[in-house]
Amino acid sequence: MNPEDSKIITLARAARARNGSAEGAAVRDETGRTYSATNVALSALTLSAVQVAVATAVSSGARSLEAVALVSEGDPSPADEAVAAELGVAKLLVAGPDGALRG
Repeated sequence: MNPEDSKIITLARAARARNGSAEGAAVRDETGRTYSATNVALSALTLSAVQVAVATAVSSGARSLEAVALVSEGDPSPADEAVAAELGVAKLLVAGPDGALRG
């Protein structure tokens, strides 16, 4: 794994641990900027960590993404894969809570 991909997995793990969330995600945009997030689970709003990280990147001006990482005990949803693909990422980096890549 390249160092930049390792970095976003570390950021996703840190976000997940910091908030005690089920999921942590991080993305790298076309300029190399990174954004990390956790899932949001409110009664009026539910977003995956990938959706929050992508929304943060896009609202900060990102036009495309180089990489998306998800740290979770589960698998990415079809919606996570679709939003990553829409911004140019064909395959998500998926890791367990220990940071080990899966798949």
